[in-house]
Amino acid sequence: MILSKPRLLRRAQLNGVSKGGEHPLWSQAGFKPRSRIQLIRRIAVSLVLSAFLLNDSLAQAQQKAKVTKTGWLVTAPGRLRVFESYKKSLRALGYIEGKNFAFEYRFPEEGKLDRLPALADELVRLKVDVLVAIGAPAALAAKNATKTIPIVFTTGGDPVVIGLIDSLARPGGNLTGFSNMSSELAGKRLELLKDTVHKLSRVAVLWDPRVAGSTDEWKESLHPARALGLQLHSLEVSSADKFESAFKEAIKARSAALSVTSSSVNNSNQKRIADLAIKYRLPAISRWGEFVASGGLMSYGHNEAEQYKRMAYLIDRVLKGTNPADLPVERPMGFELHMNLKTADALKLTIPPIVLMRVTNVVK
Repeated sequence: MILSKPRLLRRAQLNGVSKGGEHPLWSQAGFKPRSRIQLIRRIAVSLVLSAFLLNDSLAQAQQKAKVTKTGWLVTAPGRLRVFESYKKSLRALGYIEGKNFAFEYRFPEEGKLDRLPALADELVRLKVDVLVAIGAPAALAAKNATKTIPIVFTTGGDPVVIGLIDSLARPGGNLTGFSNMSSELAGKRLELLKDTVHKLSRVAVLWDPRVAGSTDEWKESLHPARALGLQLHSLEVSSADKFESAFKEAIKARSAALSVTSSSVNNSNQKRIADLAIKYRLPAISRWGEFVASGGLMSYGHNEAEQYKRMAYLIDRVLKGTNPADLPVERPMGFELHMNLKTADALKLTIPPIVLMRVTNVVK
């Protein structure tokens, strides 16, 4: 069928072509297609290009808006103050809170460790990118809560002995972390007490039977004590209101020094323990430098700043896609002896030169 000229013109206008044979979209851009086929091709190319640019813009916007969410499970509220050190180490790796990094904290009330499994489940339901567990009880609760979300833990006890991992070199499962070797240093702390306190024969040990790391530390103290000729007196304390009675019991048992194990209740009440040790005239040692800063006599353990950096490194590796099972559990590279000479004066204790020579940090 042959169309007349007026009909051809109307057909072209219906297809968006002007009287001059130009589509309005292209005439505005300066294009003059010679045929309808060229016009259709150009429109198709334009649509494809626009779709590509739109998808690319959306992808970039999503990438910029991505915030990594970490869940932190802690054994006691008193340990929350250490997070500023963790945050500082993570900031150095580019993780900025409120910008591309978010923290979700969960911790039980003082001494209520039976709440940890429920709190771990809460963090799992939030679909955090990584679960960070501080302390052995928190790490065990996290392990039981998820088999898929990566877990990075820190613990004082041997993570193999307490059932967290298969081995230090090949943790297995979805876990990796940092072991500060507190239990393995229990004997060394007794040795330092023996070298510091003249004619020491009886030492009280403050520990919590509910905490795997603390229990491990108590057990690890028994054999070295026999080798050093020391008699240990067990002080089982699971809540802060039992400290005063525990110290009275230590004096009644004629203990002349105190070894403080790492547990949630002990770690959260270091100032309280340090004050009672001075009150009852018991030279005390712990693994935390913070204990000495709080008034305790001595501490012997790992460098805490090193722990924060290594934990941040492990979190970074996991977030970048490394399987936790392929990341060996890290251990301290060195240990420090802290001493509070003001407390020594309060106890009327003269620190032998052989001990002073080994001190890393002195509080005066």
